[in-house]
Amino acid sequence: MNKGILFIISAPSGTGKSTLIQSLIKKISKYKTKISISYTTRNKRIGETNGKHYYFVSKNKFKKMIKNKEFLEYAIIFENYYGTPKKIIKNLLSKGINIFLNIDWQGAKQIKKKIKNNISIYIIPPSINELVKRLKRRGSENKTDIKKRIKQSMKEIKYYIKYDHLIINDKFNIALSDLKSIFISEYKRIKNKKNIK
Repeated sequence: MNKGILFIISAPSGTGKSTLIQSLIKKISKYKTKISISYTTRNKRIGETNGKHYYFVSKNKFKKMIKNKEFLEYAIIFENYYGTPKKIIKNLLSKGINIFLNIDWQGAKQIKKKIKNNISIYIIPPSINELVKRLKRRGSENKTDIKKRIKQSMKEIKYYIKYDHLIINDKFNIALSDLKSIFISEYKRIKNKKNIK
């Protein structure tokens, strides 16, 4: 059985990567794909469900999982821990299921060293002003948090050069079409390469 492909998607907070990934999954239903669910110690936002958006755990629980080497990668972002479960991801990939991993550049760097079949995609907003508007519209952060996120975004954006693909999320439908094109072309390239060997 062919192994699944890991698609690593990163973007500054508020760029719209989660919405893009969820919309793409609906459009590529004929392919075996899943979105990885990360563990986090941050509080749930309105509308989020444990086990669907994230696995929400305490910092003590997360630290025990680190000690037990249960993560493929983990990072501390805005004083909260985020981590990708090793066992779940490896199990799904071994069954030929393609995984979309929504993580930051720190996690992407760790995972690229551990999993061979991966494609990395970085998504950026059309401008910082637009990013500020999107964060305000989201309504889940106060002014201080928004300032922190913008400052962090300015640092993060420079890492796009380490990724295989770059998408500018200006018009949502165009960005979604770009993401779908990347998925299909990379999927076919990797699968055809395996079949030729």
